[in-house]
Amino acid sequence: MSLEIRAVERKSRARRDFLDVVDRIYEKDPCFVRSLDMDLSDRLDPKKNPFFEHGEAECFVAYREGAPVGRVSASIDRLHLERHHDDAGFFGFLDTVDDGAVATALLDAAASWLRARGMKRMRGPMSLSINEECGCLVDGFDTPPMVMMPHHRPYQGVLIEQAGFAKCKDLFAWSYEVGRVPPRVQKAHDELLAFPEVETRRVDLGNMERDVRLIMEVFNDAWSDNWGFVPATAREVQKMVSDLGMIAIADLTRLVFIEGEVAAVALALPDVNELVADARGKLFPTGALKLLWRLKVRGPKSARLLVLGIRKKWRSVRRYAGLSAYLYAALNQSGHLLGIRRAELGWTLEDNGPINVGIKMMGGRAYKTYRIYERALG
Repeated sequence: MSLEIRAVERKSRARRDFLDVVDRIYEKDPCFVRSLDMDLSDRLDPKKNPFFEHGEAECFVAYREGAPVGRVSASIDRLHLERHHDDAGFFGFLDTVDDGAVATALLDAAASWLRARGMKRMRGPMSLSINEECGCLVDGFDTPPMVMMPHHRPYQGVLIEQAGFAKCKDLFAWSYEVGRVPPRVQKAHDELLAFPEVETRRVDLGNMERDVRLIMEVFNDAWSDNWGFVPATAREVQKMVSDLGMIAIADLTRLVFIEGEVAAVALALPDVNELVADARGKLFPTGALKLLWRLKVRGPKSARLLVLGIRKKWRSVRRYAGLSAYLYAALNQSGHLLGIRRAELGWTLEDNGPINVGIKMMGGRAYKTYRIYERALG
């Protein structure tokens, strides 16, 4: 049976097939949640996604006997190359039927595109960079993915390995039941609030741009030593403000200031996947109204802790050792009052011991593993 790989052009049939092929791949998977077409199209549009100000990408669709059977992207992030000097490009959005020939052909097409642009290795899935969806799900297939997290069939990682890739890094997602926090965490929360130089508040939804900039200021500092880190640009922060405008809930955020300087932040998002699971990627004609009603009236039952970070200058100050405990406890209390029952924390790197120990102390349980793979480009 003939197999063909086509590059996706902006107004081609392949562009539509790139979005729709997942319906066939995940047809019998009750946990799959299709990304909103509008959101995914914007992410792939150089005019709408600020990633393309420092990166480039190409998308491919696989066809067997004329029918779409898989997809993949190839991308290069110049900010990553400037920071890490590893000549690494990325593959992402990898979804295929259970066929090794299809997965290998798609990955080879991505590899050829990257090799032609001077890359020496290919890493992924990263769709399109480390600051977007990352990893191939290799454990935890029995629950739907949360917002901004991928989902895969159990065979997908096996097919990646058959195409010559090896594990590079594992990422953990943690399940957390909202409720009472451990007494010592509550004690640290209360002690921190008693310090006169410490002020805390929620994000001001009326001044989102200012507060998202503060969050990303801490993010770019706190994560700067992490594996694969790439800082968010000013335009990416602006895009985040726009994206969060409709779904952010002020009570699921915290900013901590020490002597007037932002020192620590936390940002959780309602799990939009829970709210749009039945939309099948379409917000119109009725999906948008359902989303708004479920978000504003019914209220979400789950959330994902996307960012929790402390500036490096405050981490080793004994007086402020309770910063992370404060953030966990504050968001737990707010989530409980909002009727949120469970949360996902992370992702976190498998070898980030202090963070992983802290999440366990809060009652988190690692329930999903996402794997980053790598292959040399000969």
